[in-house]
Amino acid sequence: MKTLVIGPSWVGDMMMSQSLYRTIKANNPEAEIDVMAPAWCRPLLDRMPEVTQALAMPLGHGALELGERRRLGIALRKEAYQQAFVLPNSFKSALVPFFAAIPKRTGWRGEMRYGLLNDLRTLDKAAFPLMVQRYAALGYPAAQIKSAADLPPILWPKLSVNQTEITTVKESFALTGERPLIGFCPGAEFGPAKRWPHYHYASLAAMLIEAGYQIVLFGSNKDHTAGEDIRQLLPPDAVDHCLNIAGKTTLDQAVVLIAACQAVVSNDSGLMHVAAALDKPLVALYGPSSPDFTPPLSHQARVIRLISGYHKIRKGDAAEGYHQSLIDIQPTQVFSELQQLLVTSKERECGF
Repeated sequence: MKTLVIGPSWVGDMMMSQSLYRTIKANNPEAEIDVMAPAWCRPLLDRMPEVTQALAMPLGHGALELGERRRLGIALRKEAYQQAFVLPNSFKSALVPFFAAIPKRTGWRGEMRYGLLNDLRTLDKAAFPLMVQRYAALGYPAAQIKSAADLPPILWPKLSVNQTEITTVKESFALTGERPLIGFCPGAEFGPAKRWPHYHYASLAAMLIEAGYQIVLFGSNKDHTAGEDIRQLLPPDAVDHCLNIAGKTTLDQAVVLIAACQAVVSNDSGLMHVAAALDKPLVALYGPSSPDFTPPLSHQARVIRLISGYHKIRKGDAAEGYHQSLIDIQPTQVFSELQQLLVTSKERECGF
């Protein structure tokens, strides 16, 4: 069966969508899955063995451009897709499969998409509390899956990186020393309210450097300053063991270098989901956002959160915009969780 997926536009959502692709392939090993998503997603999609082809969505996030979507859909008719899955909930995201005349078009109801989708599912949020459950459920007939309890074990996201790639990319960033790497992902898409304070990251970095580790700071261009804030608070003899590569890597290089890390400490962010999909020992730090909806999908992940519920907050309490619930998470607690994860990971490697 030839399948088109209209994919999400965020790193974390794209990672969780892999559970749908894995479900489709598990149910039909001969399925060919093409995913249409923003071009920046390609490095992630190329590392998902279930995906046959990544198709670039040329339209910007939020743009309707009805005529262009119609042209895109008509151009896809030659591919003779048998089914489409539309993962975003917007009206416009369902237009391309409709114009492509794909016989079966599956998705949650979202923004009143009657007619555009003909395998339309009505979402009971309480029945499917996790985003990954909502994605995976679309891979089964609607009558078969009424709630998350009906789902077979979900196939979690899993990215593929080989040792040759790791060696090459580490060399290109001069990360060839003897110190094992610990990755920090101190950024967050919606600003400082979702970030663990930079001064806490600096304290944790100092502890880990003292213990013999090399710290690598990941993120986009806009996270580079946060990385420098961390480095400036380190003791002078520790700074050389904390490398800020936020904004200096491609997404693919970041994936490879995260795979090279012994463990990762991250805010609730897209790179947190990448680390989980690479099965890295991971400490995930949550504040106002909730792990009850988008937790890291890994048995090697530990979540630290001091409040409950979801809080729609864009700016925190402190002058720097941090949220008090994240300020209250102490570096010593994170260090302790990280040590336990590293011991457990080492035992797993040794077969204990």
